[in-house]
Amino acid sequence: MDKLVERQPPARGPLVVVPALAVQFFLIPLAVVAVTAAIYVGFRMLLTDNRTAQEYLAELRHGGTERQWPAAYELSQLMADPKVRADRRLAPELVKAFEEAKDGDPRVRRYLALAIGRLDPPLPPEAIVALTNSLEQPDKPWTPDWFSQLNGWSATDGSEARITAIWALGSSGDSSVVPRLQPLYYSTDAGIRKMVAYALGALPGDAQLVTLRTALEDPVADVRWNAAIALARHGNREGVPVLKQMLDRGYLAQAVEGAAQAGADIDPAGEVMISSLQALASLREASLRPEVESISREDRNLRVRQAALEALKVIRDS
Repeated sequence: MDKLVERQPPARGPLVVVPALAVQFFLIPLAVVAVTAAIYVGFRMLLTDNRTAQEYLAELRHGGTERQWPAAYELSQLMADPKVRADRRLAPELVKAFEEAKDGDPRVRRYLALAIGRLDPPLPPEAIVALTNSLEQPDKPWTPDWFSQLNGWSATDGSEARITAIWALGSSGDSSVVPRLQPLYYSTDAGIRKMVAYALGALPGDAQLVTLRTALEDPVADVRWNAAIALARHGNREGVPVLKQMLDRGYLAQAVEGAAQAGADIDPAGEVMISSLQALASLREASLRPEVESISREDRNLRVRQAALEALKVIRDS
């Protein structure tokens, strides 16, 4: 009888091993990544809202109360798109929705004012009329319903709607609204005074300089800062002493709520300093050059130091 010869498994050459390794170390992980990416894209497609401005307006005007505020918010965000805000056909519809919202939720009116203010200037006359008329309407008492309370709406939203209307008028580029804004500076609401100072600085003309000079003595720091920056936008140096204060971190530590956090890009004092540096650069203010040079070398915030360097370049070139 022939000997039984134990059969040996055939030798596996490198051409056999390589495909197995490819499946184990390349194809399987690739498949996992592909499945993960497909799931991510699917969720993104579900969450992405591709509605147009006209669709949001339709939901605002005909949707239920619980759908109006989200639609107004999304519409105001959509206005950041240059193609959307350049559409002149949109302005009449926004104004109409703004007028219709005056007896409803103040938050809807606030975001509609924001959307109107983001239209490319000049604003149409009907928008100016609607916004200025809203300034004269008192903040009506408003008791939030359960849905409003759930979403954090409060009775102060009425004054916030007025503040947003002031901002929108400041963005209009129409100097004829200056006489309508100036009396509002004497409001007891510091938020309104602050926004009036900002809006007057953004509008052309010199009629508002008297009010801005008065605002330099306001008891609230934010209002004084806005007034100084507004004057600088008009080429007026009377706010330079206030701009100098805005460069002092020791002073700002007491005047600004919050502080820089380690590992986070949160520095309220630094934002104030950057605003002051930009205003000083617009004025080409050489009198504060030593302070600006010191900030460019020593400030702990790199963005502030960069703003100081840019201001120094302008000052030196002048």
